[in-house]
Amino acid sequence: MHAHSNRLIHESSPYLQQHAHNPVDWYPYGEEAFRKAKEEGKPVLVSIGYAACHWCHVMERESFENEQVAAIMNENFINIKVDREERPDVDHIYMDAVQAISGSGGWPLNVFLTPEKKPFYGGTYFPPQRAFNRASWTEVLLSVAEAFKEKKEELETQANNLTEHLKSSNLFGTEKGKLKTDFNKHSIEDALQNVLRTADREWGGFGKAPKFPQTFTISFLLQYHQLIEKKKDNDDGPTDYPALQQALLSLDKMAMGGIYDQVGGGFARYSTDTEWLVPHFEKMLYDNALLVTTYADAYKLTGNPFYKQIIEESLGFVERELMHGLGGFYSALDADSEGEEGKFYTWTYEEVKEVLKEDSALFCGFYDIKPGGNWEGKSIPWIKVPIAEYASLQGIESNDLQSVIARSKSKLLRERAKRPRPLLDDKVLLGWNALMNIAYTRAFAATGILHYCSVAEKNMEFLLRAFRADTGGFYHTWKDNTARIPAFLDDYANLVAALLELGQVTSNFHWFDIARDITEWVIRYFSDENSKFFYFTSQLQQDVLVRKNEVYDGATPSGNSVMAQNLYKLSIIYDRGDWRSRSEEMTLALGEVVLKYPTSFGVWLSHLFEIIFGTNEIAVLGKGTQMYLGKILSLFIPFKLVMGAEKPDPKYPLLAEKPDSEGICIYLCRNYACRQPVDSVAGLLDLL
Repeated sequence: MHAHSNRLIHESSPYLQQHAHNPVDWYPYGEEAFRKAKEEGKPVLVSIGYAACHWCHVMERESFENEQVAAIMNENFINIKVDREERPDVDHIYMDAVQAISGSGGWPLNVFLTPEKKPFYGGTYFPPQRAFNRASWTEVLLSVAEAFKEKKEELETQANNLTEHLKSSNLFGTEKGKLKTDFNKHSIEDALQNVLRTADREWGGFGKAPKFPQTFTISFLLQYHQLIEKKKDNDDGPTDYPALQQALLSLDKMAMGGIYDQVGGGFARYSTDTEWLVPHFEKMLYDNALLVTTYADAYKLTGNPFYKQIIEESLGFVERELMHGLGGFYSALDADSEGEEGKFYTWTYEEVKEVLKEDSALFCGFYDIKPGGNWEGKSIPWIKVPIAEYASLQGIESNDLQSVIARSKSKLLRERAKRPRPLLDDKVLLGWNALMNIAYTRAFAATGILHYCSVAEKNMEFLLRAFRADTGGFYHTWKDNTARIPAFLDDYANLVAALLELGQVTSNFHWFDIARDITEWVIRYFSDENSKFFYFTSQLQQDVLVRKNEVYDGATPSGNSVMAQNLYKLSIIYDRGDWRSRSEEMTLALGEVVLKYPTSFGVWLSHLFEIIFGTNEIAVLGKGTQMYLGKILSLFIPFKLVMGAEKPDPKYPLLAEKPDSEGICIYLCRNYACRQPVDSVAGLLDLL
C-alpha cells in the first residue's frame, strides 16, 4: 500500500475506492479533470471498470500500482477512473468508440480523449510487457502522448469523425418513412424459429460458450407456449412443445449447474462452458433478480417444486448477503477471494468428507464432488442427474435423500462462512433494486409467501425516500446515507415497472399513481425530439459528449423497451390513448429487427407479442377480493393487468361504472372488448 492517496479517496464507489491509493493521480469523472486538461494542454485517459471485473484488477495490479508507469501517466495525461455501474452513460459512449476503433470492447476499457471529451484512441486490457499481439501499456502511453504533441491535428480530425459516428449511430429507428404495421401471429412464429435456431437442445440456453442466462428469451418461450403452442390442434395424439421444452431445459440445466450456487443459493453471471459447470464466479444483483422472476413464471406454469426451491434459496442468498438494513440491495459480490477466482465456492473431496462424515458419500455422489475435483483440482458442486433418479439409483426414498441434502447444505454453508469472503460492492443502484423488487413481487405472486411481499414494500418505500432528488427526479446510486448522480432512463423505467407490479399484488393503487407521475417526468426530461424513443440521460444532465438512445436488451433490459411496456400498462390503467400510441410506435420502429435478432431484443419481442395478442385486463370486485386475487396472481397468465377492489372506483377505468355487488365478480377484457363477469377463478380460466 502506498502512503499517498489520490482524489478517489472522497468517492463513494467501492471500485473507485480500490484505486484511491494508486500512485496514479486519478480524478473522478467531472468538470475539474477536463478543465485541468484544457489548462495544461494534455490528453485525457478515461479508464473504466467495475468492482467484480477480473481483468480490471489484473491491470490495476500490473500497471496502476506501478510507480514508473504511474509517473508516465501523471506526466502526460489527466487520468480519470470511472465505475461503469455508477456512470453507465459515460461507459456506453466510450464503449461504442472503442468498438469502432478496435472492433471489440469489454472491461477494463481504456480510452484517450481530447480535453473536449472527444475520443481518438482506445482499447481494453493492455499487459505490462508486449504480449499476445498486444502492445504494452507503457508503449501505448508513450506513443499516444507523442502523437498528441506531434500530430495533434490528425488526432483532432479523428476525434471529430468518431464523435460524428457516435452521434449518427444513435439514429436507430429515427429514419422517417413508413412504419411496418402488419405484424401478426405469424411474425411471432418467425421470431420463435429464429430463437430455436440458436437453442442448445442438449444443455439448454442459446448459442455457444460463454453462456449467459438469457432470461428474456426464456420468458418469451413460456409466453409463446401458453398463448399459442398449447392451443395448437393435434389429432395425432400428444404433441411435443419445442418452446416449452427449450425454456424448461434451460431453467433445469442452469439450476443444476455450477452457475447456480448449490450450497448457498443464487446465480453467478455466466458460464464459461456449454454445460453451465464453470461460472464466472461474480454474483450480480440484476442476474439474480431476472432469474428469480423467470423461475417464478415457470413455477406458476408447471407447479414444479424444484423451481420453488430455487426461488427460495436465491432470495435467501440475497437477504443473507446483499441486503442493507434499511431495505436496499447491494450491487455485487466479486469473483475472487484471497486473490483466487472461485475460491469461496469450491471444495475438495476431503473438506466435504470431514464436515459431513457419514452423509458425505451420498452428498458427494449427488453433487459430483470427487478426489481430484472437476475443475482445477477442486470441485464445483453441480447436479448431474435429477434427484428422483439419483435416489432410485442409490436405492433410497426421495424424501430421505432430500433431508440428507438439506442437512448437509446447512453444515457446508456454516463451514463456508468461516472463509475469507469475496469483496462486496455495497453501493445501492436504483434500477437494479427495482429489478429485484419485481423479483420479490413475482415470487410472492407465484408462491403466496407473504414475506416476499413485505420485503418488496419495504424496499420500495426505501427507494422512493432515499433516491428522491430536490429537482423532483431521482438519483442513480446510494451509499452511506447519500444519493448521487442523476438517475438514468433504466433507473426510471425499472422503477415504474416495479411500481406497476407492486400495485397489482397489493391492490394499493397509490403505487400506480406514483408510477404515472414518474412517467410524466420521464416524458418531459428524456424524450428525443427526433424519435419516439427516450434518451439514456436526462436533459438536466449536461456533462456527457452525446445523448444516446439505448435499445438493446442486454444483461439488463433496455430502458426504452421497459418504458414501452410501462406506457402500455399505464394507458390501460388511466385510459391514456396517447401513451398507448407512443408505446406502439416505439415497438413498431424496431419491429423487423426484433423478429430477426430476438435474443438481442428479448423484452421488445415480448412487448410486440403483447401488442399483437392483447392484454388480459382483469378486474376483481366484491367482498373478499384478496383471496380471489391471490389465486389469480398464482396462475400463469401472460400479458395481464389485474386490479382488485371491494368497491367500484371511478378514478380507474377498469374499476369504474361496475355495479356494486354482494358476491364476487371477475371481469375480463381484451382488445377493447369485455366478457360477461364470472364469479369464480375456474370461470375466469374458461374465458382465458
